[in-house]
Amino acid sequence: MSQVKRAKNGRPVHHWRRDLVELAALFTAVAVADAVANLIGHGPDGPTLLLISAVVLVATAGFHTWWSHRHGHAPPTGDTGSRPTATVRRAGAPEADATAPEPVTVAGETVLWRMRTTVRDEPGSLASLCAALAGQRVDILSLQTHPLTEGTVDEFLLRVPAEVSAADVTRAVSHAGGAGTWIERADAHDLVDAPTRVLGLATRTALDAAELPLALRQLLGRCTIRSLPAGSVRGDRADEAAPVEGALEDTVMRLRAPEGGVITVERPYLPFTPTEFARARALVELDARLGPRVPRSQDVLTLPRGNDITVRRADAGDVDAAKAMHERCSPRTLSMRYHGPVGDADKYLNHLLSPRFGRTLAVQTASGRIVGLGHLLWDGDETEIALLVEDDWQRRGIGSELLGRLVAMAVEAGCESVYAVTQSSNTGMVAAMRGLDLPLDYQIEEGTLVITARLDTAPTASRLSYDEAQQH
Repeated sequence: MSQVKRAKNGRPVHHWRRDLVELAALFTAVAVADAVANLIGHGPDGPTLLLISAVVLVATAGFHTWWSHRHGHAPPTGDTGSRPTATVRRAGAPEADATAPEPVTVAGETVLWRMRTTVRDEPGSLASLCAALAGQRVDILSLQTHPLTEGTVDEFLLRVPAEVSAADVTRAVSHAGGAGTWIERADAHDLVDAPTRVLGLATRTALDAAELPLALRQLLGRCTIRSLPAGSVRGDRADEAAPVEGALEDTVMRLRAPEGGVITVERPYLPFTPTEFARARALVELDARLGPRVPRSQDVLTLPRGNDITVRRADAGDVDAAKAMHERCSPRTLSMRYHGPVGDADKYLNHLLSPRFGRTLAVQTASGRIVGLGHLLWDGDETEIALLVEDDWQRRGIGSELLGRLVAMAVEAGCESVYAVTQSSNTGMVAAMRGLDLPLDYQIEEGTLVITARLDTAPTASRLSYDEAQQH
């Protein structure tokens, strides 16, 4: 008897009419069966026919049971090349759940990883590696190959389930034949394919000579880049010399700078490949062909006291104007900026104003005189900020304006932090750093104060000019 029930106002309702119909059908079936049995049983072949009918009924029932059991557990039909979409829904659940996938196919939180490994240069090695990653439910977003004399370096961008650790991924890669595996966290910026990223870096380098060290760092990953001027290259130090075509030695590459110096790129954890060396050398050659260049954009600002100033990029052509500013600065101001003999201040200008070593902002008055300089210097894998404001123009907000713009440049360049070296008695520099509203770290050694600002919370846009700030 059927046990189907329906809920009405939260209570089960029993169908007595349906039960009567089923009972009447049962009695009718018994009566028909009795009539057929009497008709066949009293005939000459009645018992034989009944026995054959019973055997046929039993065989039919057995075949039906076997068929239902077989196809009730058969896999779903359809295109085996696509992922089946489950339509599992709980009893009583809203209709919106009908398209929800089964728990085993739910795509949970994922993380991005950059991985590099070396495989044998033979057919099937890459396929084995991909199969091992698929076994960990790892999605391969991009792949680059770096051929070597023996083997091939494969560089992957992976989307990995959050519950799968880096150790699980490297272990699976090792079992699949990968060697020298290196892995680190990636971010959304790595989703750009390699040709697009290289073209973007070449464009930035073409527009600004100061972009070359940053472009090399973004091209090659986490590495230390140092530039040595031509005058400092001496034959007694082999690490400072580099042939015209450059030199590659494991984790160090040396490239001939356009002005005759040497650019050294080093990373301790991973050897450079010939492909990376060729890309880096192409960027340096592009920089050499284009020659010295600095963007000529400038902003005219109004200081709180009403003076108009112009903030622009500076380069080696401003050396004479910067030396004239040094002559107008007091010995104390120069000493707090350069931390050495005042007479040596002019010697640093050629280095500071060269776009090869960073970016420099100059503050210029309406008459064309430079009264302030702000430097953003590439110091290996770190970034230094330095300020110098002429005595008569101090405490007018120039230092804060320069500092804010330099920090915005550092954020745009992808720097994680910037540091300033000053003296503990330089209250103006300390106040300007505090005005950035960034996390600061302080280190004091023998009167020298090093203030480091972490840029993870810094805005990506430049600070507002004084006129715009007053309007807002």
